[in-house]
Amino acid sequence: MRVNHQHLRVFHVVALEGSISRAARRLGVSQPTLSQQLRTLELRHRVALFDGRRQPLQLTEAGRRLFAITGRLFAIADEVENFLDGVSGGEAVAVRLGSDSPVYAARLVAAFAEHNPGAGVSVRIGNAEEVVDWLRDGRLDAAIGSDPPFDDFFFYLPIYRDSLALAAPQQHPLAECSIVALEDLACETQLVREPTSRTRRASERLLEHAGIVPRRIIEFHTREAIREAIALGLGVSFFYSAECPPDPRVCYRPISFEAETPTFMGYLICQAEQRRAPLLKSLFAAAENLAQHSPLPL
Repeated sequence: MRVNHQHLRVFHVVALEGSISRAARRLGVSQPTLSQQLRTLELRHRVALFDGRRQPLQLTEAGRRLFAITGRLFAIADEVENFLDGVSGGEAVAVRLGSDSPVYAARLVAAFAEHNPGAGVSVRIGNAEEVVDWLRDGRLDAAIGSDPPFDDFFFYLPIYRDSLALAAPQQHPLAECSIVALEDLACETQLVREPTSRTRRASERLLEHAGIVPRRIIEFHTREAIREAIALGLGVSFFYSAECPPDPRVCYRPISFEAETPTFMGYLICQAEQRRAPLLKSLFAAAENLAQHSPLPL
């Protein structure tokens, strides 16, 4: 029995959004129309794809397996569309890159562009969980992510390993220390990223293990905002060393701790089935060169 491509698209977007109303807005159709198409798909193939219709929608086991397939299907469809658009416009196809590290995204694009001057690149910045999700549903061709969950759906290339450092205002007493002891942070205001940030999770585990409770916590959603807040004297924060750009207002210091300072691995990731695409092969070749300059040995 031939499957209806539009019904698959409806299923994929509903699964992606976890909501029929949000999926309907995204697809530009009414909720009743979308619900009917989804129901037709389930009835025609005699399979339940969602466990009821209560939101947030939960996929059944069959639904999860189909979602993995439709992710690959629409990623390939987007690749075909991008290729044809590029050919018809007389332009090279663009690589869609996501990253949880602006620094490594810029370095990778520079290395890639050096050997692919005619290829376009677009970059989307998010946290580690977001970029993996975007890659899974086909909105990216490749992603740089820190300590991602490992899944046979993806191919991974380690490109750097890094450790935490403390960022403080240049005039702060801690700036006079060559190495900062964690116990010195007990009376400090901590500036943190959003709860899903890998840096925040690592720093919270570090402080908890040392039995340190910050005097105050202020949450920001970007590294840039945190760096400006540090410069203004609002508090201190943790950064990974590769993400510490020179700033005369801010000092960065290594951390002294009885246990090993947390480290993480950064990977370039793509869907396993696409790793041999010509531009992705070139992107991974550029990433291999970056790995030689990792802050810590891989």
